[in-house]
Amino acid sequence: MMDARRNLLEAWLPSALSAAQRQRGWGEVGAGQLQPASSDASFRRYFRWSDGQHSLIIMDAPPEHEDVRPFIRIGGLLAAAGVKTPEILAADPQQGFLLLEDLGARTYLESIQAGVTAEELERLFAGAISTLVRWQASSRPGELPDYDEAVLRRELQLFPEWFVARHLQREWDAAQQADWDALCRLLLDSHLAESRLFVHRDYMPRNLMTAPGEPGVLDFQDALYGPASYDVTSLFADAFFNLPLAEREGWIRRYWQQARAAGIALPEQFDEFLGQSRLMGVQRHLKVLGIFARIRYRDGKPRYLEDAPRFIRYLRDASDNDSRLRPLERLLDSLGL
Repeated sequence: MMDARRNLLEAWLPSALSAAQRQRGWGEVGAGQLQPASSDASFRRYFRWSDGQHSLIIMDAPPEHEDVRPFIRIGGLLAAAGVKTPEILAADPQQGFLLLEDLGARTYLESIQAGVTAEELERLFAGAISTLVRWQASSRPGELPDYDEAVLRRELQLFPEWFVARHLQREWDAAQQADWDALCRLLLDSHLAESRLFVHRDYMPRNLMTAPGEPGVLDFQDALYGPASYDVTSLFADAFFNLPLAEREGWIRRYWQQARAAGIALPEQFDEFLGQSRLMGVQRHLKVLGIFARIRYRDGKPRYLEDAPRFIRYLRDASDNDSRLRPLERLLDSLGL
């Protein structure tokens, strides 16, 4: 199937490059080389086209699995808010191809893993906060689907369905089910009481491109309108690297101060917002454990589940610092996690 997709892409590419050439005012465009750029946990994959002078990215999103139209529309919302996103130079939604501006080859995650100075880490995260606040300040209802209780419940259910039942080969007993029900109610009550804003849903270093000034933002096609703490929690309690708890909370405080200064309706007391963020992190980490188990067993991509211990540590940090999370603590103990 993927070889067939590659053939379709290569047949589409010349007309797409001609469109890019006209838009950018380029002179002669060379034959160029097409190389894999990256793939992700979905069915999307990316190629980098380069002729030595120009470089562009092609998104390949099989339309039976992915729809590129939300990427196009949400990219417009982000750009209108002054967020750096890849310009779309050619699009074929029917075939699932987009020709995009190349924002560079190094993500925040890759920069951090390669080793950055404290000053550079400060620059990266300060830029990420400023970009996030600008995106959130542009929020308005009716533009994006609601991140409502039904969606949140579906996400939470991924943990017992895929991580517990499929990966651990366990089923809830009556006591575990009671703790799970209590935990879900706690999380949902907190999330639904928060202010509602545009939510990227994967605002993390893997989806931010290192650049001068503020980051380039990617992978925003699943954005919704929902809880204010979601994206900052994703940024500083990341799926692929760890910040020490004190540093994590320090950065969340900086976001809280900057967002309130921009008029975003967050709690007046930081400790209240930190509690919201902690519970949002629990929801996200339970969801991601379920997603990574599903990717392994349904989609044959086992490497994502190798990061499960990081999520367990996040969950343990949360339960150690919040007495409301005793049901979570008991569940983790009973599962041997």
